[in-house]
Amino acid sequence: CIILLGGCASEPNQEVNIIPQPQQVTVADGGFYLSPKTVINVVKGADDLQPACTFMSTLVEKSFGKALAVENGETKKNAINIFVDPSMKADAYDLTVEKNAVNIKGGSSKAVFYAMQSLRQMMPVGVEKGEKMDRIRIQNVKILDEPRLGYRGTMLDVCRHFFTVDEVKTFIDMLALHKLSVFHWHLTDDQGWRIEIKKYPELTQIGSQRKQTVIGKNTGKYDGTPYGPYFFTQEEIKEVIQYAADRYITIIPEIELPGHALAALATYPELGCTGGPYEVCQMWGVFPEVFCPGNEKTFEFWEGVLDEVAELFPGEIIHIGGDEAGKGAWKTCPKCQGLMRRNGMKDVDELQSYMIHRAEEFLISKGRKLIGWDEILEGGLAPEATVMSWRGEEGGIKSARMGHDVVMTPGGYMYFDFYQADPKTQPYAIGGYTPIKRAYSYNPVPVDSLTAEESKHILGVQANTWTEYIKDEQ
Repeated sequence: CIILLGGCASEPNQEVNIIPQPQQVTVADGGFYLSPKTVINVVKGADDLQPACTFMSTLVEKSFGKALAVENGETKKNAINIFVDPSMKADAYDLTVEKNAVNIKGGSSKAVFYAMQSLRQMMPVGVEKGEKMDRIRIQNVKILDEPRLGYRGTMLDVCRHFFTVDEVKTFIDMLALHKLSVFHWHLTDDQGWRIEIKKYPELTQIGSQRKQTVIGKNTGKYDGTPYGPYFFTQEEIKEVIQYAADRYITIIPEIELPGHALAALATYPELGCTGGPYEVCQMWGVFPEVFCPGNEKTFEFWEGVLDEVAELFPGEIIHIGGDEAGKGAWKTCPKCQGLMRRNGMKDVDELQSYMIHRAEEFLISKGRKLIGWDEILEGGLAPEATVMSWRGEEGGIKSARMGHDVVMTPGGYMYFDFYQADPKTQPYAIGGYTPIKRAYSYNPVPVDSLTAEESKHILGVQANTWTEYIKDEQ
């Protein structure tokens, strides 16, 4: 926390510690003293600067007892002067701290917000804690910065263990602190359906709760405690979307298909190949129960769900999962085999591809783009799909060579549910080992494997936080 929040910035000539490390940092002697009389002064603005100004105004309110005033006018002393310069790159900013003022120039309101996050990290930790101060010293410095890649995301799974609206907002605050641009919200899985769908109210009446939860790593022992019903209403989701938007973060919702479907199948067993019975899963892992593509009602259900999801979430991209789908049931299901014969499919991989194609066609009709885990490559990739490469980089490299956009999220670097230090000193985790140094070292553009043109398809990078063994915010 000392590094992230600039814990010693109250001392003269302090080294400036900001994460992610800016492109250019030049430290100068002296500092600016921010006080309750300091104003946020918009010299040259943009229509959507209000969230950025409100953020900085209220950040220091806990310390000063009052928020900073926001004004419009010519450049002033004892002010945070803001300039929006459309000639700059949209996410680039120039932050200059001098004795008499702080000057922020950004290519957009989002870039101004990123500059304010850097300013925030240069303040003493007490500002975040709400300790009372008469003034806050900020080191004199000039920072020129812009993100290398546009997609900078983190995923939170709320299915295995649920997190409240306030906890999700805290998670979003952590993304904002690090200038991340995407929140990937994993909303459905075997262990719980967490999003209200008005057309299918039973999904949250039945699918949002499980009878009990396994103890440890599928030990065969259970806690005997019902879990749920836990889900987000559509009004709560709208609230979170706005909260993220005010921090210049886009939310990508994930609705799992065709696998990780037990919460949905427990609600509507007719959508599975066997007809059930199914139940919301009490264990962790990968299970053979999947949606039945030979049943046209499956696609009617998906379209009903995705229609409401597209209405709720304004972002362009919707995640459909596509990972770890057990295909064994399709090999013996008469409906699935009949569909394969009618369409001349050679194997069940092509059946999965058929399903992903249909999901993409529907999302395109709603003005949306499909993204899925790298298993959506199996049997042939949908024409405009984006691939999230989690089983190493191979799926991402293959997709980029095919001309498809890619988000890199390889487990060996980007799975934040892994141990982050010696397991003997850490809370129980799913396994793996991802210390901060390893995660921070990751280069998402495999230049040795892709040409310069192919590399343009690497949109960015994402960390994933699965919650089988993360029970609460602490």
